[in-house]
Amino acid sequence: MPTLDGTMQVTDNTKKFTELFSELEHCIEDEQRKKIGEMNDIVDGMNYKEFKSVFVADLFNEIDKMIEKEKLSMENAILLLKHVGYLCILRHICILDFEFTLLNERFKKMIITEEKKKEEKDENLFVDLIECYLLLYCHLGNLMKETKEICFPCLLKAALKKEKSEVTQKDVEIALLALCCMSAFNHVGQELYLNKITEIIKYHQEHLNLTRLAYQSAWRFFIFRLWSQNSLEGMIVNDLCFAREASRELEELSKCVNWKRKEENGRMEVKEVIIIRRWLIVFRNYFEWCTLWNEELVGLMSSIVQLFRAARDNYREICIECLYMFVTVAGNRAVEIDGMLKGRVIDTIFEEIQRPTLIDVMAFQSLTFFDHISSRLKRKKDDKMEEAKRKELKRKVFEKLEEGVYEDITVCLCGVISFLNKKYNDQSSLNISNFFVIT
Repeated sequence: MPTLDGTMQVTDNTKKFTELFSELEHCIEDEQRKKIGEMNDIVDGMNYKEFKSVFVADLFNEIDKMIEKEKLSMENAILLLKHVGYLCILRHICILDFEFTLLNERFKKMIITEEKKKEEKDENLFVDLIECYLLLYCHLGNLMKETKEICFPCLLKAALKKEKSEVTQKDVEIALLALCCMSAFNHVGQELYLNKITEIIKYHQEHLNLTRLAYQSAWRFFIFRLWSQNSLEGMIVNDLCFAREASRELEELSKCVNWKRKEENGRMEVKEVIIIRRWLIVFRNYFEWCTLWNEELVGLMSSIVQLFRAARDNYREICIECLYMFVTVAGNRAVEIDGMLKGRVIDTIFEEIQRPTLIDVMAFQSLTFFDHISSRLKRKKDDKMEEAKRKELKRKVFEKLEEGVYEDITVCLCGVISFLNKKYNDQSSLNISNFFVIT
């Protein structure tokens, strides 16, 4: 049995997990399965440090050795490893050493071997191997071309199951999570996925057959293609109604969270908060690459603002993620400033910089937001109608900020811009006029 990371004191969770793991090789298969169920329950209750201290290269190599000596069945190994990989994705944990383990090599060889079997292939084992491999391998970027071409169609096929049973929904959820692991860093031609991913999203919109995490993952896969395939945007915005769907999902998820209860450091967040965080990453990616604009995006920004305000007191990390996204929105000329006014984005960030508990990163991003807005409103237009619209927007924004004490606050904050630039390795302007919208 591998030893725990010596930098951390052994806890009840790590001790119990270690004891159960050491007993596996002395059990028959059914007893192993029961103990692995107990181990998975323990893993669910681990905090970040406990998780990282247990799932190290030595443990994965030990699992490989047990499989090799037939002391642990592959089926039972998968039962443990798929659960660990699933939690790695939800908790955004990277097991950096996995790439260099014997278990990783075993997975790669088995996946390629199973693919070559064709008609004799064990489809369930094939899918399980791919999911374990990708969920644990997700941080490593580009997969080998051969591995990618094998994994991709297999996961899409698994994700196309449409039954509403709990087992099928979980299978589809994991398949889509694994698909996202591969899609973020690997180029995939539209002909391989477009029709199937569209079918998955549309079918759910009509029949509600996916879990919330699975639906979010399907959208995440789609949106992450935008940076290299912007021709998808028309379908995303108009046919699949991304902004409307995302806004509805965000509002429904927010209702399930007790925002008045402070999140516990180190412990796993409630699942709804995890899914909200994943949506925020999707939104930021969309607003970075979007070129189309419609009124439904105003509704989406309004929903994000509501989330920001709900999370303000006890979930500051979510607020910071929202603010990063608002900065991205402000820097994208395709996003209308008038839409940011209607969605109350500008009001919200102005409220934030007035808070007495304002932290450095929030101050810095708030100033960056207003820098972007000011820069865009200063650019004169050749077209008379567009120029008139620009001046009207300047007036609206100026009046909105003049209602408060924006100038005084900004002057105070500008005194620490040099410090913030060094802290966040940025080059924000030291010219105070850049942060003002002057009529």
